[in-house]
Order: sequence, then C-alpha cells, then structure tokens
Amino acid sequence: MAADLHCHTKLSDGSVPVDELITLAKGSGLTAIALTDHDTFSGVKTAQTLGAQAGLEVIPGAEISCFDNKRHRLVHILCYYPDKPEMFDSLFDAIAKSRKKEVTIALEKIMKYYPITHEMVQRRAQGSVTIFKQHIMHTLLDAGYTDKIYGELYKELFGYKTGIARTNIEYPDAFEILDMIHKSGAVAVLAHPSVYDSLDLLPELAEKGLDGVEYNFPRRKPGEDKVLDDIVKNYDLIKTGGTDFHGGSTSQVHPIGTCTTDEGQLLKLKKLKNII
Repeated sequence: MAADLHCHTKLSDGSVPVDELITLAKGSGLTAIALTDHDTFSGVKTAQTLGAQAGLEVIPGAEISCFDNKRHRLVHILCYYPDKPEMFDSLFDAIAKSRKKEVTIALEKIMKYYPITHEMVQRRAQGSVTIFKQHIMHTLLDAGYTDKIYGELYKELFGYKTGIARTNIEYPDAFEILDMIHKSGAVAVLAHPSVYDSLDLLPELAEKGLDGVEYNFPRRKPGEDKVLDDIVKNYDLIKTGGTDFHGGSTSQVHPIGTCTTDEGQLLKLKKLKNII
C-alpha cells in the first residue's frame, strides 16, 4: 500500500483541482492519499466521492497554520480524520480573512513596482478559499517577471525579514490547535518539522499528546535523521510520509507520490482512530 498523506489542491495554494489530484494519484500507483489543503476541509467530500469511484482511498484532512509563540515561528500541523470538522469553521474563517487582508496589502505594495492588477490575481485565485501569496507569484510568472513561483523574486517580495511586501498573518497558537484537533476527535501530526525549524518544538508538542510527525518529506535537511529517530522513539510517535504536493506551485519538482507513508505506520494511524 502506497499512501501520500500530504496533498494540496486549488482550494488552497495548489495548482490542480480536486478531480485532477485523484487522477494523478491513481495514475501514480498510489492506493491512498490524504487531502490536506491549508485551513479548510472544503474539498474532502468531493475527493472521497471521486476517490471511491477510482478505487483510491481518500483520508480526510487539513494542514492547519499556527504559530510557535515561544520561538516566533510558523508551524504547520496536519489534522487527520476529524469526527467534528465543523469545530474548525470559525477558526478557518478567521485565518482566511487575515490572510486575504494581508495578501491584499502586499499586492498594493507590489503593484507600485509591477503592472499587475487585483483582477489578474483574483483570476488565478479562483476556486481557492482565499488569496495566497502564491497567487500573486503566479500572476507575476504569467506576466513574465519571474520563471518560478519560489525564487529570487519571491524572496525579494516576501522574505521573512527583508521582503518589501512581507505579510503578518494572524495564526493561532500551536498548542491550542493541538488541543482543538484532539477535541474534534482527529489525529495530530507535525508537518515537515525542519522546514520551519520546529525540531525544538516537536518534543514539547509530543509531551502534550502529539500523535505523530511527518518523517518522510521532500525538504528534509541532512543530518536530522537521528534527532527525529530519537524523538519518535521516546514518544512513540507515528511516522507519516507525504510529498506536500502542490503541483506547479513549488520551488522544486515533486510529483505526487514522491514521499509516502509506510504501510505499518498507516495502520498505526488508523488503529489510533479505531478504523481497523
């Protein structure tokens, strides 16, 4: 069984619609995927219906944006199998509003340097629950000002410290999200821990009941295996794998199925939910 437990669509900042995600996953030989769009469950039912027709298991999920207030860093926590997804409605709505506000402010700044418009960005955000920075970059790419979504221009515009249009989106506290995920009946897994330097946070979340960590993902840093292995062993964490698939909205080429979850770990995740 090959399962990619981290996939995005156009409903957030991916480049393919839900139906194409299912087609790509099935054609790549996967038997299961998790739909984990940013801060929304809106595509889950459609994906599960289409997946059932194609003979592909679709695990309901979302990648929730939150914040490590101790270290002042962004954190992403994957939420799988919520019994009460409606618990997140107001939270996701607040994140979407904050994101749209900040990205709109950023766009106003960028429009002083490049002749793109709100309408052009909205066109590329069509189908998404809100506007992401990637939609601005897609517009700039189509206008000929860059050859990639994530490159030098992205750093110039949105760099964390020096970006001329960097955003300040309001995200909830990571520990509050962990508690919320469990109250919804879901499984909580820390996404790509090295991407946002969350290795120090990982054992702290594990102490509070984190269920797993994304262990197999494209942007793992050299030499972090032992650190992850020790934490996984100490806290008996589930080790998931996922491509963090965004289609063309990435800095490197990572087709769906590039990184997958071991069958034994997937069974461990399901047993936690009493699915098997």
